[in-house]
Amino acid sequence: MRIGITCYPTYGGSGAVATELGLELARRGHEIHFISYASPFRLRGFAERVTFHEVTQLEYPLFEQSSPYALALAVKQHEVAKREQLDLMHVHYAIPHAATAWLAKQMLLHEKLDMKIVTTLHGTDITLVGQDPSYYTLTRFSIEQSDKVTAVSAYLRDETYRAFGCGQCDVRVIPNFISTTDYHPSTDDADRKRLAPKGHRVLVHVSNFRPVKRVGDAVKIFAAVRKKLPATLVLVGDGPDRDAAEHQVDGLGLRKDVRFLGKVENVGDVLRGGDLFLLPSATESFGLAALEAMACAVPVIASAAGGIPEVVEHGKTGFLAPPGDVDAMAERALYVLENPAEHERLKRAAAARALEFAADRVVPLYEQLYEEVLA
Repeated sequence: MRIGITCYPTYGGSGAVATELGLELARRGHEIHFISYASPFRLRGFAERVTFHEVTQLEYPLFEQSSPYALALAVKQHEVAKREQLDLMHVHYAIPHAATAWLAKQMLLHEKLDMKIVTTLHGTDITLVGQDPSYYTLTRFSIEQSDKVTAVSAYLRDETYRAFGCGQCDVRVIPNFISTTDYHPSTDDADRKRLAPKGHRVLVHVSNFRPVKRVGDAVKIFAAVRKKLPATLVLVGDGPDRDAAEHQVDGLGLRKDVRFLGKVENVGDVLRGGDLFLLPSATESFGLAALEAMACAVPVIASAAGGIPEVVEHGKTGFLAPPGDVDAMAERALYVLENPAEHERLKRAAAARALEFAADRVVPLYEQLYEEVLA
């Protein structure tokens, strides 16, 4: 199949999954064309059967308050679909990608060409942005006009039905997935040695440091653990709440035991050095970071919110607590870290659970969906 993929190229779950999906599909013999304003961050170097098409915009004073990116994207989707004879366009994140794909499709229909649209919903495009009155009607229209719609969790599917009605929709759940080449258990302690002093337990948090991630809670959980055990907190990522987290760490006198690594390309190398992963988010549509940690045999302490319980099994691969319940999360973290047998049990279970979300299990579900659309 010839497949176009549009996603946000920056760090984040939707862009990561979209890029890994394209690469996996290319390995399986399909021709993949990424279309965005920049090359996706996980699209490294040359990959056979993968092409990137950059969307360029006209700099014009009249457009200062009305960015023409969406229109330029629709034009590029139409151009690539026509020239490369794409079978379908798979767009990730409803706004504006599903809308621009529909516009590109209308231009193609005018030229007696048909292109199917598959839209994957990832989270805030439904729970936040899409429900804003400025975008609500367009979001619903774009979803209903897609030939197939998927959501990364049952939680997000149900939220889509609740928020948008979507009587004409049939939203199929296809979960996020991991590459077992990039995310796998460690075979030695080399990664740990790079992260923390000998004898320290290593707690890890990975996110875009936005308010919904509650990074401050991760710091509070660590502070409680640090009172009882020698430990290091490793924070991966960057975003608007990083400065506040830095000040919080300094205020608690934890600077020597907390590492801010910023954006890291090979996150698996960090996760493999961890003992415990912290994800105290207010909500998550899926919790890809938790899955990646589990694939590296790192148990998870997380919020019982959104789609996280569909990934992290309470008492089996980690522990869940209500969002904001720092005391409960800290208590569970200490319980795991102070009981080697329990920690080992959780590690084995986490790694085994993650294999259920391996690319070779999930990517065929997308291939099946594409075949249904084209049939």
